[in-house]
Amino acid sequence: MDHLLTDTQRAWQQKAREFADAEIRPRSLARDQIAEPAGTFDWALMRKGSQLGIRTAAVPVEYGGHGIDFTTQALMITEMAKADSAMAKTFSQSWKWSHLIVDQGNAEQKRRFFDAFVKDDQFVMGGGITEPNAGSDNRLPPGDDPKAGLQLKAQLDGDTWVLNGSKCYIANANIGKLIFAFARTDPNAPVHEGTTIFAVEPGTPGLKVGKVFNKHGWRFYQNAELFFENVRVADSNRLGAINGAHKKHGGKNSRFGEMEYSANALGICDAAIEMAAAHGRAHRQAGKRLNEHQLFQLKLSEMHMLTEALRSFVMRVAMEADVTAPISRKHNGFLMNFSTDAMQRVCYLNLDIHRAANKGEISAQAEKLVRDAIIWTHIAGDSVTRLKAVKALL
Repeated sequence: MDHLLTDTQRAWQQKAREFADAEIRPRSLARDQIAEPAGTFDWALMRKGSQLGIRTAAVPVEYGGHGIDFTTQALMITEMAKADSAMAKTFSQSWKWSHLIVDQGNAEQKRRFFDAFVKDDQFVMGGGITEPNAGSDNRLPPGDDPKAGLQLKAQLDGDTWVLNGSKCYIANANIGKLIFAFARTDPNAPVHEGTTIFAVEPGTPGLKVGKVFNKHGWRFYQNAELFFENVRVADSNRLGAINGAHKKHGGKNSRFGEMEYSANALGICDAAIEMAAAHGRAHRQAGKRLNEHQLFQLKLSEMHMLTEALRSFVMRVAMEADVTAPISRKHNGFLMNFSTDAMQRVCYLNLDIHRAANKGEISAQAEKLVRDAIIWTHIAGDSVTRLKAVKALL
């Protein structure tokens, strides 16, 4: 696959690799082990990545960014995730909402939002979709039930929308400078037909941040509650058509999320293989090096097999998306589930290798990979919901 990459793609990949080795990897385990969930975040890392152009890499060139393509995004996410999955996701989260602005924003919104975003090294964004009673059913709700899915309400009052309700597990809710809130503007329609997107700025009266979630995995990545109490948002901050939030699937950058997660999973696999191979070279058992034992070799071979299959799938989807946008919803659904299964198997094998050689003692780094990998079981919809959604496309 490498021979198909352009010089520009290789240059961005190398930049991400050097940044990961110099800045992400040395911080990874220490930040993960900070007890206070809000204290795990490191603004210095965000500023350094921003100054290299990573935070704004997906912003179109005409708005001050670098306009990197999907293939480049996948390559960079993988390199950064190899050093730390949650830190990689923090950067690619900015790409995710940059894509939303491109797809849904009008000319004035693109200029206004991107101008502020590009100028500020500490400008991060988040999206408010998940609610205490609305997770996977936002993705595959009963088609005729308006009570299924998110219930944050938005009512029009003159040229202002009034938002009431709550969100949970919202990325960057406690540190973001712009939150894209998905709200029901037609309570009598199913969620896919009655939802609208609003750009909400922290500090808006009535918008409050609740607890920051103390997660087992992805501890660096910030997730918090948001409460909306008569939050007034100007109609000029509405993205896309009223009740048109889910029409974003037709945009050029739609379905980026599944490819993003899968490229991140690939980075975790690369990290696990590197860790297992180093462990096999460094430890001895029964009079010979661990990597000379057949059981070790079989486990490492399976890890390589799954990782290379995932790499091919990730790059196929990314490259196809660069040629024939939007990203295939069918391929993305399969890719997300395959990345979940492959990555978790690779991480468990790596954990087995370390536990066997250490007489049951678990390596902190191997254990961290497993904790991070478990996130995929339920993120972006659970595995069963994703397969059911793909089945509807066949």
